[in-house]
Amino acid sequence: MDTGTHVVMGIALGGLATLDPVVSNDPTLFNAVLAGTIIGSQAPDFDTILKLKNNATYIRHHRGLTHSIPAVLIWGILIAGIIHLFVPQVNFLHLWIWTFSAVVIHVFVDLFNAYGTQAYRPFTNKWIAYGFINTFDPYIFLLHIAGIGAWGLGANPGYTWLIIYTVIALYYIKRYIDKKEIVKKIYDYFPNTTQIATSPTIKQNYWRVAITTPDKFYVGAVENGHIQIIDEFEKIPLPDSTIMDVARKDKNVSAFLSFSPVYRWEITEYDDFTEVRFIDLRYRSNERYPFVAVVQIDDNMSILNSYTGWIFSEHKLQSKLYIGDNPI
Repeated sequence: MDTGTHVVMGIALGGLATLDPVVSNDPTLFNAVLAGTIIGSQAPDFDTILKLKNNATYIRHHRGLTHSIPAVLIWGILIAGIIHLFVPQVNFLHLWIWTFSAVVIHVFVDLFNAYGTQAYRPFTNKWIAYGFINTFDPYIFLLHIAGIGAWGLGANPGYTWLIIYTVIALYYIKRYIDKKEIVKKIYDYFPNTTQIATSPTIKQNYWRVAITTPDKFYVGAVENGHIQIIDEFEKIPLPDSTIMDVARKDKNVSAFLSFSPVYRWEITEYDDFTEVRFIDLRYRSNERYPFVAVVQIDDNMSILNSYTGWIFSEHKLQSKLYIGDNPI
């Protein structure tokens, strides 16, 4: 989920913790738990700092190790332990339980959008993206804002959040059923489908889909249950060539390939260099595919320049790519 939703989820879990009699009967513990749930709801995304290094490192590792099973266990103990240093008189077990719950919920809800996480590490490094909740879901966010408002007006926080989270659980079931119906219709249209990537949008009735068959990629939209194919590409394996071998070893391209399960590629020759471009097909927006990796290679098979990330115009991409002594 987005940062804002994770924040309000942390507040909500602090309110839900008042159903725990040990927490509700100790104001100091409640404040400690509220701090723990807010911090815990953000902790797995502390790896966002990797973006300061470069996009390749960020793409390869964001929602990776920090969302893994060992990290989830460590976050809970670490955050609760630090808070307990400042308020040693509070019950550590209950502080840890609610802090740990906040971390677990953060990672859990991240599984359901199109970006996904490596939450099942160390058992598998596969990116898990169930793809039926948008990264920012206005319904989920507004329900949390309503709950915070009701709490501020004097409503019982425990029961308020219990009701709201029951509604959200039903909403998740509803969105799962929506996706299941979409997947069924896609298999009806393309019985030989091997992979489907679904990307819900903030509109309840509008989804983006990327469909893989043995010989083609189809990019489409599903609106009100009707599938529209927008683009169609031949599924061509990566060539066994020197230029592609060099491209795949570039750090930006390598990071892209480690993350993207559905992409196409193209090679363009220019006077002074050859450009290899990889294009993720899952995130079509405004008639563009904004998530790309590009590498420029000279005639001596040396990498001149490369880039990976979200680019929403060709002009912006070219501003990131140039031939010079200080390539980006």
